[in-house]
Formats: sequence, structure tokens, C-alpha cells
Amino acid sequence: MIINEITEALSFSFIQRAILSGIFISLSCSFLGPFLVLKNLSLIGDGLAHVAFATVALGIMLSLSPILVSVPLVIMASFLILKLNEKANIDGDAAIGLVSSLAVSLGVLIASLSKGFNVDLFSFLFGNILIITKGEIIMSGILCVTVVAGVILFYPDLFTITYDEEFAVSQGLNVRLLNQLLIILTSVTIALGIRIVGTMLISSLIVFPAVTALQVAKGFKSTLAFSALFSSTSVILGIFTSYILDIPTGATIVIINSIYFISAFVFKKIILKS
Repeated sequence: MIINEITEALSFSFIQRAILSGIFISLSCSFLGPFLVLKNLSLIGDGLAHVAFATVALGIMLSLSPILVSVPLVIMASFLILKLNEKANIDGDAAIGLVSSLAVSLGVLIASLSKGFNVDLFSFLFGNILIITKGEIIMSGILCVTVVAGVILFYPDLFTITYDEEFAVSQGLNVRLLNQLLIILTSVTIALGIRIVGTMLISSLIVFPAVTALQVAKGFKSTLAFSALFSSTSVILGIFTSYILDIPTGATIVIINSIYFISAFVFKKIILKS
């Protein structure tokens, strides 16, 4: 019965688009997540998601493409967070809180000026992977290739700055540039990813797979591999589960990720005790 429903789901083009874009975004999140979590920057996903909400509201109000408006503005916001952290001596979490709270306020103000929360804005706020367009699939695919290639190409340097920035500086690495690269990739991933699970939940695709992978992996490369596995399968299972049970897709994906984490945590405890 379930097999028949899955086969039926796959016959619909919107499901096919959802799976493709979901895999692309989930892989991007999973390759960035471990670096951000270990650098104590996991909250930046949540902060930039709030910024993305404001920029999407602005794009809709101006009758422009929300994604094209969101991407450059979210990148600018990420640089502002880095500047506050570096120049104003403000802790990273505090800088994220300042920018995100301002962004939410602006988003609500913009939404009210554009006659309230319409259907398009709600689709970005809570996610609607089932209305992904072909253009968004192409952008997600390009992003995924860029993120994976970037991580592979700069892996030794990113690994070094993740665990010890002072050592990285002593080795002559441009820590600031590498951090900016990481933040730019994260910004674009979030700007595109809010279509998948929404502004409210996009940070979970960055944090959950990474934290779950850290429970079971024995090295950093295996952490990236497990993170990619957990992230991509959670999206696929989430899409099929939401279709079969007729429940929200974004929330379903996050719940599956939480189940993965709880299972990995319990598994780790059992292994340690044995």
C-alpha cells in the first residue's frame, strides 16, 4: 500500500521537483553544518533566516523575485554580523541576535505596509517545497555543486580554522577570507532553502544533521558523510510522509531529523555503556 502511494507520488512533477531541490539544499546544509556547529555559529542559520524573511517581504512588496532580492541582502547581513563581531567587540551570538531581531521587525513592518501576510509570504515563512519552480531547482543545483566543490577544495583550510583559528593564523591562512567564504555559502543556502522548510525551520537543516552526525562519526570526514546522509534522507522521507499523511512537509522534515538525532544519541549512550 505504501509502495503504491510512493509510486503515485513520484508520478507527479511537483513531487519530482520537490525531491530534487530538497536533495540539493539538504546537501548544501549538511556540508556547511558541521563547520558552523563546531565554530559555535549554528545560530547564524536562524539569524539569517529572519533576515531572509524581511528581504522576501520586501521583494513581494516591490513585485520583484523574492529569491533575487533575498540573496544579496542576506549576504550583506551576514557581513554585518561578522563586522559587529570583529570591530564592535560584540559576541557572535549577540551580533546575530541584534541583526535578526531588527530584520524580523522590518519584515513585519514591510508585510503590514503591503497589506498583510499574503499567500506568497506565508509560503516562505513556513515553507512549501511542493511549489518549487524549475528555475529554483537550477539555482539549488548550482548552489549544491558550489558548496560541495568549495568544501572539497578548501577542506584542509576550513578544517584548520574550525578547530583552531590561532593556529590557522600562525600557518599563514587568511582566516577572515575563509570565514567570509563560509558565511557567503551559508547565506545563499538559507536564502534558497527557506522554500524547503520555511524561515522558521531552515536552521534545523543546518544544525540537526550536523549534530546527529557528530554523535556517531569517528572523524571529521565521516561527520560530513553522515551529515549528508541524514539530511538528504530526512528530506526524501519527509516529502513522502507528508504526501501520504497529508501533513506539512517542512515540519515533517524537521521531525524526522529530530528522530534521527534522538536515535543517534541513544545509540551512542548504549555503545559507551557496553
